Amino acid sequence: MRALILAALLALASPVLAASPPHFQIRNTADLVRVCSTVPDDEYYVSAIAFCHGFGVGAFRYYEAATPAADRFVCPPNPTPTRAQVLNGFLTWVRTHSEYMEKPAVDTLFRYLGGAYPCKK
Repeated sequence: MRALILAALLALASPVLAASPPHFQIRNTADLVRVCSTVPDDEYYVSAIAFCHGFGVGAFRYYEAATPAADRFVCPPNPTPTRAQVLNGFLTWVRTHSEYMEKPAVDTLFRYLGGAYPCKK
């Protein structure tokens, strides 16, 4: 029994080879751009792109849940762009707006979204 418990504890303590935590800490827009610009031959590419899509989708879903429809300033068109289209658009836009690199990433993301997908009022 002790051997089984010890084996389970050792298995839980082993390092996980998924995302490297220091690479996925988003303190500002520059960090988000760095992670979302990971090149395909990087060992963390799949994790980085999945992280970026999750960051964007999570932020947008929270916005939808927390903001009444009448108060929204971001309204995706129909058909809705893909996550990759939005991410690529954001990366292109943010590289021409370096003044936002030290700002909170979610604020910069919504600055982009509000300009790219404004609501018609």
